[in-house]
Amino acid sequence: MSHEVMNQVPPLSGHDVAADPALAAALAREGADWAEGELRQLGTLAGTAKAQEWGRLANEHEPVLRTHDRYGHRIDEVEFHPAWHELMTVAVEHGLHAAPWTQARPGAHVARAAKFYVWSQVEAGHGCPISMTYASVAALRHAPALAAEWEPALASRTYDPGLRPLADKRGVLAGMAMTEKQGGSDVRANATTAEPLGDGTYALNGHKWFNSAPMCDVFLVLAQAPGGLSCFLLPRVLPDGTRNAVRLMRLKDKLGNRSNASAEVEYENAVAWLVGEEGRGVRTIIEMVNMTRLDCVIGSAAGMRLGLTQAVHHTRHRRAFGRALFDQPLMRNVLADLALESEAATVLMMRLAGATDRAVTGQAQEGLFRRVALAAGKYWVCKRAAGHAAEALECLGGNGYVEESGLPRLFRESPLNGIWEGSGNVAALDLMRALTREPEAAEAYFTEVELATDPRISESVSRVRKTLAHATEADARRLAEEMALVLQASLLIRFAPASVSDAFCASRLGGGSGRAYGALGPGPDLDGILARI
Repeated sequence: MSHEVMNQVPPLSGHDVAADPALAAALAREGADWAEGELRQLGTLAGTAKAQEWGRLANEHEPVLRTHDRYGHRIDEVEFHPAWHELMTVAVEHGLHAAPWTQARPGAHVARAAKFYVWSQVEAGHGCPISMTYASVAALRHAPALAAEWEPALASRTYDPGLRPLADKRGVLAGMAMTEKQGGSDVRANATTAEPLGDGTYALNGHKWFNSAPMCDVFLVLAQAPGGLSCFLLPRVLPDGTRNAVRLMRLKDKLGNRSNASAEVEYENAVAWLVGEEGRGVRTIIEMVNMTRLDCVIGSAAGMRLGLTQAVHHTRHRRAFGRALFDQPLMRNVLADLALESEAATVLMMRLAGATDRAVTGQAQEGLFRRVALAAGKYWVCKRAAGHAAEALECLGGNGYVEESGLPRLFRESPLNGIWEGSGNVAALDLMRALTREPEAAEAYFTEVELATDPRISESVSRVRKTLAHATEADARRLAEEMALVLQASLLIRFAPASVSDAFCASRLGGGSGRAYGALGPGPDLDGILARI
């Protein structure tokens, strides 16, 4: 070697990913402090070099579709690297896929959200089947008999990959298939048909353009029944052990999320069971969509925290122009701005998890609040993720642009949650529908934000109410952005140090600072903000 390697940053490992003050405070505030021990255990594992290597390998060795076996028999299976299975095993053993549905104690959905946030920072792709399994139970309960049959296996803490009948599985995972070539988010344009077979089952014929996690054991699917668009439970393997007629045509070649498989599928008289009533498919499956939208917010918040952590670690150890990057004023402004965005996303996602926890137990006010806050939060937090990832990458300079840093993987992943479960326009329009059709949901939102008795919030609420009074469809994005920011500001004023809340309000409400990160105006307590990282 011709030279000594100097001024390079040591690997970031051996830390507790759950050592996050905003997360810890929200965990206790939302009623799940009983889960702190398990959360810290998972956080310690997430910070190990071993777990990080699982994440790298799962993306380096992408899933492979096997449509036929060596003899020409149709098998429609997807092969994964062992690292994928390690990630899945940890997620399932820690209950990220379904624990809240089997735990009656308050805060169960909050605890699960915190763990999903921590473990997603290891690798995001495997969160897809974990999230859909979690969400499937809410929809499946519209068919009590099917729920009684499938829930025990869906909630099992044993990860048991491989296509076999339900009776032979120690645990199962669920996926979802809604969109088709001609409709996309307009699922009412779906053409897949469901014909009753006379024995309580239906024969599905058609296709799905985007079937997430096709390796799962069972799927919730939308199809046109005689009574209209309906929701169905579609297992990959039938009770007698035969493969259901679900043909995996090809895997999607995606921008990111490459450890996870997404497929185009066709159904040829595939056997399925009705979930809910005929003609009420959207209303049935929306229960699942709301849960996965929560995970979109959690996943984006997790990505922000990961990017921030990587940026801070690098700048603490990298020196330029005679001192550490972390100590240079402009870099501190950038890092503090990234930290504000991250903490605001974290407190919002935990508040949404708390609302979910209370809504599923029948607290109507929390359900109304969630109806509005989830749509606004899904739009805004997921929309902010890509810019945040790009800025975090830039903090590492050229080193961040190299695959080995892990930041390119984070950057490619960052747009996903803004698209999954409804792109930005879909989320913003959903918010508009909630506000116009359910005025009590709008008031639940205003009741929440006004818990912060602060003139900055009062002024912002007045501005939002004025926008809402005259809003048209074309204003939906602006309204969603304003409502999300005011909610984040209210939460930070109530629950974060003044250094954080003051800087957030100054930079995000009413125009605030510059458009790019690192343009915080004069006066913010950068030391106080950075001390929380």
